[in-house]
Amino acid sequence: MPIDISKFDRCNILVVGDLMLDEYLWGKVDRISPEAPVQVVSIKKEDYTMGGAGNVVNNIVALGAKVSAVGVIGSGKNGQILLNKFKALGVDTAGIVQEPGRTTTKKTRIIASHQHVLRIDRETDKAISDPTLEKITRFIEDKIAHVDVVLISDYGKGLITKDLLSRVISSAQKHKKVTIADPKGLDFSKYSGVYLLTPNKKEAALASGVEIVDESTLVKAGNKILQTVDLDKLLITCGKDGMVLFDQNEEPCKVRTKARQVYDVSGAGDTVLSVFGLAIASGASFKDAMSIANTAAGIVVGKVGTATILRQELATALRPYEYNISSKHKNLSELPALIEELKKKDARVVLTNGCFDLLHAGHIKLLSASKELGNILIVAIDDDDSVKKLKGSGRPVIGVKERVRILCALDSVDYVVVFSSRELKKLIEIIQPDVLTKGSNYTSEEVFGRECVETLGGKVVLIPVSENISSTRIINNIKSSGQD
Repeated sequence: MPIDISKFDRCNILVVGDLMLDEYLWGKVDRISPEAPVQVVSIKKEDYTMGGAGNVVNNIVALGAKVSAVGVIGSGKNGQILLNKFKALGVDTAGIVQEPGRTTTKKTRIIASHQHVLRIDRETDKAISDPTLEKITRFIEDKIAHVDVVLISDYGKGLITKDLLSRVISSAQKHKKVTIADPKGLDFSKYSGVYLLTPNKKEAALASGVEIVDESTLVKAGNKILQTVDLDKLLITCGKDGMVLFDQNEEPCKVRTKARQVYDVSGAGDTVLSVFGLAIASGASFKDAMSIANTAAGIVVGKVGTATILRQELATALRPYEYNISSKHKNLSELPALIEELKKKDARVVLTNGCFDLLHAGHIKLLSASKELGNILIVAIDDDDSVKKLKGSGRPVIGVKERVRILCALDSVDYVVVFSSRELKKLIEIIQPDVLTKGSNYTSEEVFGRECVETLGGKVVLIPVSENISSTRIINNIKSSGQD
């Protein structure tokens, strides 16, 4: 794929859309209420993310581009939380209007044991006031000359009116800017003049009046939308079946989905809009932009909740052979976010640590047996200075970079992190492993971090080591052979 995602850094995107606050309440269910036949959720954690057009903004920032956000929020607590989150990301918020008396859209999701139990919505679909319309229009007219692409994220919450759309489209056409809109509702006529529209299959079926049951009816629906709405191009997203790009006077172009495992589809459309827009802003063709957006959607549906895609994740997915090692190798600073995502998926995390200098059959057995105790195996390896202190002069015989590459190449290993001896306790506290493994040549009392692991609710497991093999023995044998 010819697109260079490092070009995202140079992109400046204008996002116009309905801003929402997503609240996630994470808990556990272990009983049924005596008051009614419903589950009792014991809340353990709560957090807030940016939803709707806010998720589009968040994705773009995560991929390295600059963003100016345009929208309307209330003047209360929820609106302020959203505004603070945007500012913390370095987003230009001058186009966000706080309208007195307006409800900031807030969606509360209750999730227990990886199951989405309930969603509670607080929102309004009341059209924005005339003063708000004028403020937003002035901001867009002042800003649009300085951006690369305009993205419109319509969730039907009162911002994207026909009047506002006509002004945005007119201004974009005047300055020769591409507009890409993710639509809402049955009437697509209000999007006339948009360069590209990105409905999902259900939205396309309802808007066209064509029931989409196979590829031929999909093509029929797409062509009908192109004929009745003034668009240059149309992208219909089809979930697990990928995407189809329609262009005037050209055959539809289809790309298959690349999702590996679906945890949550919420926000997938936001990811498609943001990545497609960034690709176009970077100079990609529309077909290449569709392909990269499809890849991004396949990644984000593998996450729980309204999630963003990181540049490294996208780079890894686009060039798996080139980036496989770097995607497994994590720094200490990257671990908290990784562990949070794994915990959301109820992953059982296994940690093992050691020097792994001159990998041998005993190591392979340890790693394979460790992986069987959970579904995520993190291997922590001592840096070169720590190995030298532990093993003496002349060690390691294999430097840390090569040890990382070797371990990352193993299917049983999910992640590798390098640490110094003094950081092991901190490492355990960050990872909070369900299981810490060592070889049975140790006793449980000799395992460093045992008390910390058990205090955090995990356990230590000793993997049986029957072979009389070690890196030190192999190295000494090699030295002895060389002296004979």
